[in-house]
Amino acid sequence: MEDWQQQLHNSITDLQALQRRFGIDIAPLEEVARRFPFQITPHFWKLLEEPDDPLWRQFIPHPAELAPDTLPEDPLNEEALSPVPCVVHRYPDRALLLATGRCASYCRFCTRKRRTGHRAASEEELAAGIAYIASQPAIRDVILSGGDPLTLPDETLCELLSRLRHIRHVEIIRIGSRMPATLPERITERLCRMLARFHPLFFCTHFNHPRELTEESKEACRRLCEAGIPLHNQSVLLRHVNDTPEIIAELCRKLLTFRVRPYYLHQMDLTRGTGHFRTKLDCGLHIMASLRGRISGLAIPCYVVDLPGGLGKVPLTPPYLLHKDGQTLLYSPNGKAVLYKEEDIG
Repeated sequence: MEDWQQQLHNSITDLQALQRRFGIDIAPLEEVARRFPFQITPHFWKLLEEPDDPLWRQFIPHPAELAPDTLPEDPLNEEALSPVPCVVHRYPDRALLLATGRCASYCRFCTRKRRTGHRAASEEELAAGIAYIASQPAIRDVILSGGDPLTLPDETLCELLSRLRHIRHVEIIRIGSRMPATLPERITERLCRMLARFHPLFFCTHFNHPRELTEESKEACRRLCEAGIPLHNQSVLLRHVNDTPEIIAELCRKLLTFRVRPYYLHQMDLTRGTGHFRTKLDCGLHIMASLRGRISGLAIPCYVVDLPGGLGKVPLTPPYLLHKDGQTLLYSPNGKAVLYKEEDIG
């Protein structure tokens, strides 16, 4: 067993560990954990400081997950957009291959709460998924997702990547994984050498808070970069976790020092059992307006909403442009309105 597999095996899945370390009453959490799995890696367990801190809120069960609401379990309509069980085909030229249902640690705000941790993809389903992708010449870009595809052993992952790379119309392969944050031991030199065989390959990380950017995570990102793999990050805007300009600015600045490009800041999906994480759109727009002129443009992500029903992502930006009385006004990062003359443009 490799070190990362031993670390995964040693993950905390017993709520009593919370009681022993933090002295909390776990009774209100037990029903939540029966419905939605609880697991946190030893690496992330060490990062927890106190109940309800920004890292705690992301991974520790909360009674609000079972609060009654009218939101859907599948807000992005993925089931209807799945021609075969392991594929989500929403955009003409891109497809998700859901390689597994497992994660190293389970985010409480996950869009796929309905399925993660409960069921692994079978070999037959994965084969059907790859066959479907091979039958669709319009698909140029395949994203390995799940769950977390890096919970798969190197050999299984290599086989999947090999089969995808042999499909002539698949030009780009992407891997979405939270392992650099939750289980950085998984990013071994062996794994990186293997991934480097399948270029062009891109790697999407998931860091939400500056405290997740540890030295171990930095080393994991270094290994990936030195294998020639471009890294970008997707964050989720979460209430009482990262919903201030100061936290997002610090996160994005530090990501660049890890050689990770901030890519998306996601508005929370409208998933059942996640309402306690949700922020208003104005919160995200305020953060984005605060970043402009405050940090490098290279560090500014795109704020997006994944529309309900699987209708796709739309970017949201603060209102920098205003047409008024036949004139065009542009707003500077400090809020000053500047007249921009267009009359000479033919």
